[in-house]
Amino acid sequence: MVLAEKRRFFQKMGCTQQFERLFEFLPNIHFFVKDRRSRMIAASPGIVRRFRAKEEAEIIGKSDYDFFPAHLADRFVADDRKVLASGKPLTNRVEIWFTDEGLLDWFVTNKLPIFGPGGALIGVMGTVTNFDGQPLMDLPLAQVSAMVDYIGEHHRENLTVEQVAKHFSISTRQLHRRFVKTLGMNVQQFMVRMRIQSACKLLTESDLPLAVIADKLGFCDQSAFTRQFRETMGMTPRRFKNRYHTGCSAKVADFGKGSRFP
Repeated sequence: MVLAEKRRFFQKMGCTQQFERLFEFLPNIHFFVKDRRSRMIAASPGIVRRFRAKEEAEIIGKSDYDFFPAHLADRFVADDRKVLASGKPLTNRVEIWFTDEGLLDWFVTNKLPIFGPGGALIGVMGTVTNFDGQPLMDLPLAQVSAMVDYIGEHHRENLTVEQVAKHFSISTRQLHRRFVKTLGMNVQQFMVRMRIQSACKLLTESDLPLAVIADKLGFCDQSAFTRQFRETMGMTPRRFKNRYHTGCSAKVADFGKGSRFP
């Protein structure tokens, strides 16, 4: 009886997915729907703005390759494929995504399968949430929240995996296991990504030489910094600085749409 009431109510709503409007009032949570080919079908206003579109219609039918560098789009689409192949959610993925300013930062993505009336998988839906300051309410994430905060406070120092493990009185193996299970990467990879995030801010907001930035963020030398930055961001620090330095976020329009970084 209760389920019948629920079904009748939703039938009255028709095909329009009115619940999407809820995301207009959740500024830090963004929502999207993709079809089986990873093409955008729907998106909350926050995603529309971050793709520099004026309205949702401008992004429908497009894919991540229209908005992100190829190496980032590859990862997003690969996750879509995992969800479609398994029919199971993929949660708490820490990824690079656009900020409101049009630059890149770290976010947490959740993806869930969408089933048609007959049970066939027809697409993927998901949320994107700001990683900074996110309340880690999910139990696995809550278990590493203190470690994440500690790394965030000390990642600009010459912090090592062994120091983090010692601080929390666990073995490095246990530490790696927890990070892989909850964030999809080991603690060393997470530390590098935190440093790259800080590097992006220093490159866009300061005139510090690359060697100084590398030293400030705990890289052994400028060469190691450049290599790690290129692996994460798809371009060298110098090219990133030339493109985005001094509030050049408007240039992000050419960050996707056919641009491919070396």
